[in-house]
Amino acid sequence: MATAVSSVDASGRLNSGTTMLASNFETFLTLLTTQMKNQDPLSPLDSNEFTAQLTQMAGVEQQLLTNDLLTSLVAAQAAGGLDNAANYIGRQVTAAWTATSLEGGKANWSYELGGAAADVKLQVLDSTGKVVWEGKGLETSTGLHDFTWDGKTTQGEQLEDGGVYTLKVSATATGGGTVDSQALIRGRVTGVEMYDGTPYLVIGDSILPLSTVLSLNEIKEQADNDDTENPDVPTEEAAA
Repeated sequence: MATAVSSVDASGRLNSGTTMLASNFETFLTLLTTQMKNQDPLSPLDSNEFTAQLTQMAGVEQQLLTNDLLTSLVAAQAAGGLDNAANYIGRQVTAAWTATSLEGGKANWSYELGGAAADVKLQVLDSTGKVVWEGKGLETSTGLHDFTWDGKTTQGEQLEDGGVYTLKVSATATGGGTVDSQALIRGRVTGVEMYDGTPYLVIGDSILPLSTVLSLNEIKEQADNDDTENPDVPTEEAAA
């Protein structure tokens, strides 16, 4: 399976290649100097062969310079990624991401239905993949819906803040068929961070890769005393 190469990976590979080429370059110069010092005066080194060796040496030197340039470009690209991500701050984002933290006794998600559903099942999973809460989604129409979990297990136990949880959604139609659905994170971007050369967005209690963003919208200016992350969006409370 193909995987993306981060700027850190690329930089590491370039540095490794540069070290190897530099070592080969020094070794080549040593061998060439030794060869010229010890050549037979009656049978000197052929000029064509000598020219070919000099050409190889020049090629290695050029490759070293190229690697230095690529390293600089990778570093510049990483810095540019952070600058680009900073443009998302203050914008309303919808992302294909399901992990968020339980803070203040609640965790927020959204879920999307590809069609009208007769039944929507929601499950909250902890970091080990264990289902800690499950219940029905109150909104069953096509489109995006917000969901807030109160941090309580199905048995009513209140979980401590700080844990990371994910939301799983499954929906069925009136005839029993499956309705396309997915869990999402959406809200206002309040910050950006870099991890291993990859830009991440801070949305509420979630930190998610920039690459997961599905849509980006402007949001209306909020009142000074309004710090909500999802303005003008109705919230659906957890329902068992």
